[in-house]
Amino acid sequence: MPPHYDTIIVGTGFASAFFLLRHLEYASPDAKILVLERGRLDSKKWQLENRATSSIPAHNVFVNKNLDKHWLTSPGFGGNSNCWWGGATRMMPGDFQLQSRYGVGIDWPLSYDDLEMHYGVVEDVMSVSGPVDSPMPRSKPFPQPPHIFSDPDARLKKHFPEGWFHPATTRARVATASRPACCASGVCELCPVDAKFTIQNGLASVFHDPRVTLLLEAPVDGIETAGGRASGVVYRQGDRTVHAEADLVVLGASALFNPHILLRSNIQHPLLGKRLHEQMPVDVCLDLKGVKAYNGSTTISGNGYLFYEGEHRRDHAACLIETWNAPFAYGRNAFRSERDRWTERVFMRFMFDDLPRDDNTVTVNAANPQLAETRFNGYSDYALRGAALIPKMVETLAQALPIEGIVSVLTGATTAHIQGTVVMGDDPASSIVDRHLIHHQYRNLLVLGASAFPTAAPAYPSVTVSALSLWAADHLHEGQA
Repeated sequence: MPPHYDTIIVGTGFASAFFLLRHLEYASPDAKILVLERGRLDSKKWQLENRATSSIPAHNVFVNKNLDKHWLTSPGFGGNSNCWWGGATRMMPGDFQLQSRYGVGIDWPLSYDDLEMHYGVVEDVMSVSGPVDSPMPRSKPFPQPPHIFSDPDARLKKHFPEGWFHPATTRARVATASRPACCASGVCELCPVDAKFTIQNGLASVFHDPRVTLLLEAPVDGIETAGGRASGVVYRQGDRTVHAEADLVVLGASALFNPHILLRSNIQHPLLGKRLHEQMPVDVCLDLKGVKAYNGSTTISGNGYLFYEGEHRRDHAACLIETWNAPFAYGRNAFRSERDRWTERVFMRFMFDDLPRDDNTVTVNAANPQLAETRFNGYSDYALRGAALIPKMVETLAQALPIEGIVSVLTGATTAHIQGTVVMGDDPASSIVDRHLIHHQYRNLLVLGASAFPTAAPAYPSVTVSALSLWAADHLHEGQA
């Protein structure tokens, strides 16, 4: 007989870890929980010695059919928390209500207010540094004080006090019990001092709970179903194929691998694997006159909300701006050539929300079904119309900054925020999971993470992914508290 568990969770990244954190608060003392992770535990020491966040190359897990468009992933314990840069912005209220507020896209089936309390819990766990003011409603302050602005950020804040803010980030401003303060080295993917929050340095304890069995190097091939329910999973360990049964199955992989597993399980839906998306990034380099950049206290030293929320979203995408404090992170045109003016140059990334397209997809690779396959055919016209306004946006920034000229405007290959492919919604005909991330057809199957995102907000997704997991766990156990 296959082993039986109360719960089987797939993945160990943000979505799974925060779900498990809350799930354990409700679970009985004798609960049996199996967690399956396809990768290994690549320690911080291993990552630094090998200059990599995962010992499994990306080409070993998915095939990218458009090499101009990158999809960054880090298989292993902690998932993409190993390779993220620590950006911890919440979504704005309007991001959840694009259709009802602005007449474009679709609404999320939940609101900012539904997640506000959960956002606060996530920020406490991650020990997020953020501004004393805020562009969105908050019920409590950030756990950590803000980082230091660069000189360009300070000027922008002074001129646009309600439009420019310190970054919300897990790159620690002050040391925590397990993390030192950010060293502003600009290599956050590997973080040489381990200052950013990761599952390894901040939430590994939930996987050490005696009720939890964690199996590494155990890729999941599929979900088994019977009688209209998810009955368990099939996974591999070495050369063995293993079947395990469960009362509850939780997919907490990424927007690449959640749909891949569902497709291999013959769990069908017209939208499954479609609407792969992320924000559209455009990198802008500006020369300044008499103002030195690169002197803030963390890699991204400011966030601009001047072009984010508002009626303009009826016509074109919203935009979140990052000020980069690490010139070599881009590796091109980092400094000016004029003597004594080397740092009178600033890099900014303009990130535009996107309305997902059905022709951007994750499928099962025909030659090797164990690999996911991505196809990306472009951003929406809505995002492109927003990006076309960058020259006007720069003119607005020139009210605060002495801009001598635009050095370059280049569309980036990725924001490293993989979203969509298992969309959430109230209607089973137009969505795969409901507002609590429960599969519409298999009601004991949850699909967590950014795969459920109906649209791509300009904000970074990780704290929203984590808050959604708490939200889903609370709903699952409603009445048990």
